Amino acid sequence: MSLLLPVAGALNVPAAAAPGHHTWRVGPHRALATPSAAAAVARDGDTVLIDAGTYVGDVAVWTQDDLTLRGAGGKARLQAAGRSAEGKAIWVIAGDRARVDRIAFSGAVVPDGNGAGIRQEGTGLTLTRSVFRGNQDGLLSGADPDSDIVIRRTRFVANGAGDGYTHNLYIGEVRSLTVTRSYLASADVGHELKSRAARNTIVGNRITDGDASASYSIDLPNGGRSLIKDNVIIQGPHSQNSALVSYGAEGLTQPSHTLRVVHNTLVNRLGSGTFVNLAAGARGVLRHNLIAGRGELTAGGTVTAHANHRISLAAYERGVRR
Repeated sequence: MSLLLPVAGALNVPAAAAPGHHTWRVGPHRALATPSAAAAVARDGDTVLIDAGTYVGDVAVWTQDDLTLRGAGGKARLQAAGRSAEGKAIWVIAGDRARVDRIAFSGAVVPDGNGAGIRQEGTGLTLTRSVFRGNQDGLLSGADPDSDIVIRRTRFVANGAGDGYTHNLYIGEVRSLTVTRSYLASADVGHELKSRAARNTIVGNRITDGDASASYSIDLPNGGRSLIKDNVIIQGPHSQNSALVSYGAEGLTQPSHTLRVVHNTLVNRLGSGTFVNLAAGARGVLRHNLIAGRGELTAGGTVTAHANHRISLAAYERGVRR
């Protein structure tokens, strides 16, 4: 026999019978019409399936651990429309080990300028097949030395408040960040990717400014054991900073001071600058990269470079058009 819990006003919905986990269905024609209604009743370990469609002005705080939050039948699109949870984000995820899949977040704006699609406050997050567009920050995480953040097949486009302090993706001092098979583009003045993690694995992504005014393509301001591999990274002609990749610019506070840049295509459309900029005391290893456009390969630090191939921007553009 199922239990009944009140939901935001009038409707009653079945809750999970302990000790099992429950799957909650969300949609405009269901008992739980909005994600925030599910946030009010879900328990640790539950799954919330959100019908594909657009949810305007619905924001939520998720406090439960081990949640799965997934769009069903396509992406669930959350538009902030001037609202925020706790003055922070469309979703504040305070529980640990959340999994977010096939959700789109757009338009998060708050008075302090840090409105995020997701504000990650719990320990651990896995994010897949999702979209962050036009928020002051795309995904913004706090500092948590036990947290591992994994991002796969996700798009971050045109996030940033235009102040240089907000970014497409901004990760605090966590244990590790892994970003694979994702697309980061057109940040507004801020960086395409900024991470203070102790370990960074950035593999198989496309990171491009387009015609936007982004700053660094990748900023790892505190160092950390970092691998940048098999990416296409394109700095646009209107970039706010002349370096594509910056490592240790705010102090090498993480234990490892080594950056490996391997098998990438690095393109500079700005006309001058530096492909990889390292703080004094950092070690860079650059191998088998295709370097297109003008600028110095590296600056600062101690660098080992081998088998990097340099071509002109014009040659790169001809190859892309073929």
